[in-house]
Amino acid sequence: MTSPAVSIHGLRLSFGARTVLHDVDLTVATGGALCLTGENGVGKTSLLRCVTGLVEPDAGTVRVFGTPPDATAAFWRRVATTVEQPSWYAGLTVREHVELVRLAVGADPGDGRIDELFATLGLRPLADATPDTLSSGERQRLLLAAVLARPSDLLVLDEPEQRLDAAVRRVVAGQLREHVAAGGTLLMASHDPSFVAAVGCPVRALDPAPAADPVAPR
Repeated sequence: MTSPAVSIHGLRLSFGARTVLHDVDLTVATGGALCLTGENGVGKTSLLRCVTGLVEPDAGTVRVFGTPPDATAAFWRRVATTVEQPSWYAGLTVREHVELVRLAVGADPGDGRIDELFATLGLRPLADATPDTLSSGERQRLLLAAVLARPSDLLVLDEPEQRLDAAVRRVVAGQLREHVAAGGTLLMASHDPSFVAAVGCPVRALDPAPAADPVAPR
């Protein structure tokens, strides 16, 4: 029996006195997809950071392909994410950044995948620019190109549609559908119902964590 790609049980996370996630359970089947929705502050990004091992929960278990997330190369060969904003290398062009990603995972940067992504994401005119000269929307397209350029079993994406125009959102939705159709798994957060519908992704709405009980006066 195949282990779920993501399995979460009893997840709790607080920042100081504020509870962000309270007893969250969810499962994403291998080869499946799930989108987290809910108002700002309900813990969508925090949950994704727990899944990628970037935040340690206060309680509960998180398993990714049957094991806890960690910082090893083996884990990150299977998982690609936009949850953590990258540090761009000074002096490397947009194209060179994505080529470096392909090389790092043992893929061929000249096999046409980068050309395809640059064409569909509108990055061709920006190929020789450096990331520091890009607008926020252009940097978002670069980040998505870097994530999609590397083969991965699980995509963990935090609002991938943000700062993109409608045409590019449709393109990104198509890329995510293709990832799942090819057997990959997708876990994302989004505020855009039309984008979620275009991806064809089931939805899990997160509710605000219950407020802590007030301390009775003595």
